[in-house]
Amino acid sequence: MEPLSDPEIRASFVNCSKGEARRLNLPRGLAELPWESLDFLGWRDQGAPDRAYLVAPYGGELVGVTMRSPMVRRSLTKTNVCSLCITAHAGSGVALLAARRAGAAGREGNTVGTYICADLACSLYVRGLKKSTLVTRPDESLPLEDQVARTVLNLDAFLARVLDEAVAA
Repeated sequence: MEPLSDPEIRASFVNCSKGEARRLNLPRGLAELPWESLDFLGWRDQGAPDRAYLVAPYGGELVGVTMRSPMVRRSLTKTNVCSLCITAHAGSGVALLAARRAGAAGREGNTVGTYICADLACSLYVRGLKKSTLVTRPDESLPLEDQVARTVLNLDAFLARVLDEAVAA
């Protein structure tokens, strides 16, 4: 992924108002992020832990999505799997993140959700640059390039669900 600027990130959001996009907290240290290893930019809002944001290239454009996560305590004995990168995590390492749909459907309160690594570091888990605590990522027969492609494909499917009505219009 190419490095993104503050204005590019804020202009990319499709499921919130421009005012909300202007007010959201961006991740710290944008310049220091490992952009070459990221398939998307994802972060949790430090001031509001139930909020998360994701910005990714989609359909030749940059698409940003605001998401919410219910505050749920999970057992450390159960393992959950991220729907995007297929990384297993113990306890609260995977979160159900719900995004308001873009367009009229979102204004009516319709949302779509998926289970994603709670820290939104899927790109780093796939590449082995970050390790899941307490759970070992299984060895896969797929080459790394195919694992990355699968993650992007899963992300694109989620974004397509968020944009469904906006795409049809």
